[in-house]
Amino acid sequence: MFKSKKYVDSQKLIEKSKLYDTNDAMDLVIKTSKAKFDETIEVHVRLGVDSRHADQQVRGAIVLPHGTGKSVRVLVFAKGERADQAKAAGAEFVGDTDLVEKIQKENWFDFDVVIATPDMMGTIGRLGRVLGPKGLMPNPKAGTVTMDVARAVQEAKAGKIEYRLDKTNIIHCPIGKASFGIDKLAENFNTLLGAIIKAKPAAAKGQYIKSCVVASTMGPGIKVNPARIG
Repeated sequence: MFKSKKYVDSQKLIEKSKLYDTNDAMDLVIKTSKAKFDETIEVHVRLGVDSRHADQQVRGAIVLPHGTGKSVRVLVFAKGERADQAKAAGAEFVGDTDLVEKIQKENWFDFDVVIATPDMMGTIGRLGRVLGPKGLMPNPKAGTVTMDVARAVQEAKAGKIEYRLDKTNIIHCPIGKASFGIDKLAENFNTLLGAIIKAKPAAAKGQYIKSCVVASTMGPGIKVNPARIG
């Protein structure tokens, strides 16, 4: 695998075997963010659970104190008064069957978050095959199936992120941009990890957080000490 000179230089700043405290990790991840654009900082958390079992699923959503640094385009499936509330809250796209058809016929995906009122789930259920793999299907656990669409839109705009296990029992989430600085990244990181720890399934046995790594878009991974989290 080819590694750029910047990547190799960044690796030299990191002690591979060391587990860094949160603030030190955030300092390093900023220093190793050397691209010409404002890199996204991501967290990768391996959990001691088995995602194949329903009672060991870890999933939820949290509003990061300082957002993600990304502008979010929101699509809301709602009718009548709820549709008006969604528009007033700042949703870019609001509709019902018309938007379902647009997605199906035009392969349209100019949005980042999908919110729906419960009564619309039957209508958009047939979009599961296209929205599901993209992580866009509305879900009650993530707060994206709700009657309070205005609040859901506002939270999405404020930097609400969803965390969920992948098939390898790892959670991948953005916590901001390199330009945020150490303090804001650390606060976002602690908020996310706090939510993941709180969501620990009762069926989970042994060490819950197996490993935690932070990395910028183009940079190497930095290990965070699991014993110092939460």
